[in-house]
Amino acid sequence: MKRNIVIAVVTAAALVGGGTATALAVSGDNDRGASVARAEARAGDDDGRDDDGRDEDRDDRDDRGEDRSDDRGDDRDDRAVSGDVTAAEALAAALKHTPGTAVAAELDDGAWEVDVLGDDDGWHSVRVDPGSGKVLGASADDEDDAREVRAALKGSSVTAGEAARAAAGKGVVTSVELDDDDRGWEAETRASGGGERDWRVDLGSGKVTVDRGDSDDD
Repeated sequence: MKRNIVIAVVTAAALVGGGTATALAVSGDNDRGASVARAEARAGDDDGRDDDGRDEDRDDRDDRGEDRSDDRGDDRDDRAVSGDVTAAEALAAALKHTPGTAVAAELDDGAWEVDVLGDDDGWHSVRVDPGSGKVLGASADDEDDAREVRAALKGSSVTAGEAARAAAGKGVVTSVELDDDDRGWEAETRASGGGERDWRVDLGSGKVTVDRGDSDDD
């Protein structure tokens, strides 16, 4: 009878602890107490291992979650450089609103500012929303270098928009403008890590080369 009581107690301890237990079916109150103690200790050990394993799994999942969050944060930072509207798209929107020849585009004060030389040789500054591509407004400028600009663009086959698309292969384009002295497009890009680079885009071929004034390697 005493042996049956010992086995029942040991079995209950194993079931409650979620582990396995082994007891010696011997008679005597002292032996029965020792068997029950060994069973409870074994069940407690198994519980500790299971809890540690679950804690480690949760830690691993938390670590993976943090990594994914950081990656998404980087992606958001890259998009914030120019919003959803690229330099080339901003140039196209500005020309649709104000026909002429676009000679510069720059992301400034939360909007794209595009300089357009009109067909009447008048200058216009067109602001484009970087998130929607909507034209926010346009104003006339008093620049008087229309002749020099047209001379620099004479015979060229690469527009400001095409130069912006070509430079986009180097990073997110934050500005593009005509250098009428050296006859070429100047473009500035920002990489995903935040570094800025200056490039030159040939007016005839559209070839992109590092700006000679940029000390960094290509």
